[in-house]
Amino acid sequence: MSGAAIVATGLRKSFGDKVVLAGVDLDIAEGSIFSLLGPNGAGKTTTVHILSTLIRADAGQVRVAGHDLATRPDAVRAAIGVTGQFSAVDTLLTGTENLVLMAGLHRLGREAGLRRAEELLEQFELTEAAGKMAGTYSGGMRRRLDLAMTLVGRPRVIFLDEPTTGLDPRSRRMMWQHIRELAADGVTIFLTTQYLEEADQLADRIAVLDHGTLVAEGTADELKRRVSGGHIRLRFASPASLDAAVRVFGAVSRDDEALALQVPSDSGVRSIREVLDRLDTAGIEVEELSVHTPDLDDVFLALTGRSAAAQEAVR
Repeated sequence: MSGAAIVATGLRKSFGDKVVLAGVDLDIAEGSIFSLLGPNGAGKTTTVHILSTLIRADAGQVRVAGHDLATRPDAVRAAIGVTGQFSAVDTLLTGTENLVLMAGLHRLGREAGLRRAEELLEQFELTEAAGKMAGTYSGGMRRRLDLAMTLVGRPRVIFLDEPTTGLDPRSRRMMWQHIRELAADGVTIFLTTQYLEEADQLADRIAVLDHGTLVAEGTADELKRRVSGGHIRLRFASPASLDAAVRVFGAVSRDDEALALQVPSDSGVRSIREVLDRLDTAGIEVEELSVHTPDLDDVFLALTGRSAAAQEAVR
């Protein structure tokens, strides 16, 4: 990471009386994966549309791939690729034809365009389906073709706007692998998603956007530590051991049927050692210990006031 791929200061955007972005600052390193997390209507897509020159900001300064967005939008467009929420694939064309069409738009020439199409079809494991109409592709295949089309011009910065929404788990993980490979090659990835799991798996840094304002930024672990709900679950072999442990830890969550306790914890090594030391001092044998950290829904609820499950319900 040699510098900043995207720098935005005081980014603002309103549609009529509705403020969508209320002064967003970003500093994204070259070759990194940056994830913008947030609930529906938070302003994620508007941010992508501004940074990718699709719409103008009302205020703020932006540089993308070293180019000023306001004065050199054509240079920005030449350096970026965009994969939106909805596929840009032409379902009446074959996989090869879609890629060759994009190559023509990048003025690669027919022979160079065909070579680039073949490279990308192989890279995204679509060679066997290259001659089939894209309308026959599965959702995962179509999304991979969509990303391949974005890469025809070898962009330095790629905007991925909720690229795995609606994909099955296997297709999602395949997309994650392709994203990791792009970053390993030095491409900067700007990823918007509602899934902390996705950001957790991929992103070097995550920002949480809500009501047009960045409410938190950091690594996935840093964001999780900001949310309460972490605990150590202890399971015992007998009711007597459970009762003894309750006397040691006091008012903690108790499950008599499972013979288990939930002891609040930050899930750090020191906290775990302290719990084990207290059990050892009291001479209490623990049958099973597991550490639980806050999950996606915990983070959404704490940082945005809305749960991830509720967001899925309104999609």
